[in-house]
Amino acid sequence: MVSKRMHTSLENSICIRDIFEEGKKMAAVYGKENIFNFSIGNPSVAPPAIVNEAMKEVMDSEEPLTLHGYPANVGHPDVRTKVAEYLNQKYHTNYTMDNIIMTSGAASAIAILCNTFLDMDDEVITFAPYFWEYKSYVESFYGRLIPALCDQTTLQPDPKTFEEAFSPKTKFVLINTPNNPTGAVYTEDSIRMVAQILTRKEKEYGHPIYLISDEPYRNLAYNGIQVPYLTHYYKNTIVVYSYSKTLSIPGERIGYIAMESCVEGFEEIIATATASIRYLGYVNAPSLQQKMLLKCVDASVDISIYEKTRDVLYEGLTKMGYECIHPDGAFYLFVKALEEDDSRFCAEAKKEKIIMAPGSAFYGPGWVRISYCVPYELAQASLSAFHHLKERYDKGEIDR
Repeated sequence: MVSKRMHTSLENSICIRDIFEEGKKMAAVYGKENIFNFSIGNPSVAPPAIVNEAMKEVMDSEEPLTLHGYPANVGHPDVRTKVAEYLNQKYHTNYTMDNIIMTSGAASAIAILCNTFLDMDDEVITFAPYFWEYKSYVESFYGRLIPALCDQTTLQPDPKTFEEAFSPKTKFVLINTPNNPTGAVYTEDSIRMVAQILTRKEKEYGHPIYLISDEPYRNLAYNGIQVPYLTHYYKNTIVVYSYSKTLSIPGERIGYIAMESCVEGFEEIIATATASIRYLGYVNAPSLQQKMLLKCVDASVDISIYEKTRDVLYEGLTKMGYECIHPDGAFYLFVKALEEDDSRFCAEAKKEKIIMAPGSAFYGPGWVRISYCVPYELAQASLSAFHHLKERYDKGEIDR
């Protein structure tokens, strides 16, 4: 039999991937063009051409046994140097090769850091709504995830709920901006507030509290909005990054951990994170994908495609009377459900062939997440279905 811990976790989870698969089954019955599947954050914009070109070049130029053999657990030195140089140039940081650990995407990076920092019942604070897997990552290493609910009118971190979430057991704060599921980009004022409270709490408890910045959507910010680079605001910041969204390669599993040498306990953290890569069975980030970054470290998908899709949905839904806070980044809309029970609302939407994720999965009850990384034409076509759904509620055909 499976472990009691995993059995309980499965019973209490809402799996977005299951919702996505259900949408695929409906597409097989009704036709793909008739199903509006907004359930999962799977990039819909093609990777930049240089990605395939770089992989082919690596395959043709690298010595096969070296390319396909074991690299160091922390990654290829030339790749780590390239990443460090790129970050220093773009964000005016002070990284070297020794400050970068290559990982199998951001998810494995967070798992590695959870294993590095957490003992039984240690606490991790995150801003809610939050990415649904954070709870699983933390609890897998016997920690406790403590949500600090964001301001419900702005979806920015709220100083009161944030400060109340701390205790002497707080090991780190996990922050995600641009945010999944809300699309919010946390402002510089919000980041300064977070840093001030963290600094105060470090002094109060007499031990370091780390800020782990999960940044897979960093390059998906619109209208010229700048996403603050958190190391400039708080010394004990560790950056986690994934190329899944920037390069539209989520299946390739490549990312990194970046940590400046001034972070308290730097050498021990690096050593423990390196050991965690082995202990958790990751061994190393994929070698080919690492080498590909030598040519692609500064490449990005065309985000104007996502922006155009966001605009047609946001403008269309708000004109109909749906409540939605304007998202400045990522590729998600967080929309107020038309009834209190967001899961039931999703079930009613499914009757209109609209597939969405309930906000309860993200600690955002009463809301739903629309993942708009879909073709523009599909998003546009979905508006009539959203209109009919709202009409049914307005006419009282569905009890609220």
